Amino acid sequence: MEMMVNLHTHTVRCNHASGTEREYIETAVRGGLKRLGFSDHAPYVFKDGYYSNYRMRPEQQEDYVATLQALRDEYKDKIDIQIGYEAEYYPEFFEAFLRQITRFEVNYLILGQHFIENEITRRYSGVTTTDEDYLKTYVDQTCEAMRTGLFTYFAHPDLLNFTGDPAIYDKHYARLIGCAIDRKMPLEINLLGIRENRPYPHEAFFRLCGEMGAEVCIGCDAHSADVTVDKASFAKAMDMAERYNLAVNHNPTLREIKF
Repeated sequence: MEMMVNLHTHTVRCNHASGTEREYIETAVRGGLKRLGFSDHAPYVFKDGYYSNYRMRPEQQEDYVATLQALRDEYKDKIDIQIGYEAEYYPEFFEAFLRQITRFEVNYLILGQHFIENEITRRYSGVTTTDEDYLKTYVDQTCEAMRTGLFTYFAHPDLLNFTGDPAIYDKHYARLIGCAIDRKMPLEINLLGIRENRPYPHEAFFRLCGEMGAEVCIGCDAHSADVTVDKASFAKAMDMAERYNLAVNHNPTLREIKF
């Protein structure tokens, strides 16, 4: 099985990626992708002039969309280009966020919950912890996000690395997986985690996905053009899918953003 779709791709606007959109697209075409989705870290609007340093700024959104629209037209006979964002669910700011991003074309959102509560509180989701409350809060918030029905899939859902009692791990992550099943939302096997040997994708998480019958997808999480098609990590993800009898959706249906 070859990788045909990647919906998890970033741009330099997030301040921790490199390369031009054209370079990502050219790599995708050479690698045999049929669909490439750009999902840069979304331009959240916060209070009191606060700006995140790892996402695009609101004033960059128009250029992001216009650049991708032009390239989509240019490459329309070679590859299907989609315009999206990777976004957290911050309840306090979410409605304003939706108003912001829908000022210009947006085809889809993927959920990437890098902070719980919101990033101003600085409770990072990618921690290694034995604190059950931390895990519980992460799962509660991401289940609420999935229930909005606005996210196409959940990127690196196992980002929070709980290393306490395995029974507690299973109890809370099973709730998250159950929410995804209820909403028919794929859970991503994240290739950045594989190629950088991060704590995710986590074997225990995807064991639960297999046992519960959750649908999964695969995303490159590309921050440089050379990994827009990451065949080595994709092969490892497919090995994981086979090991846990996972149902892989290789081309998730994009969910329309309505609010």
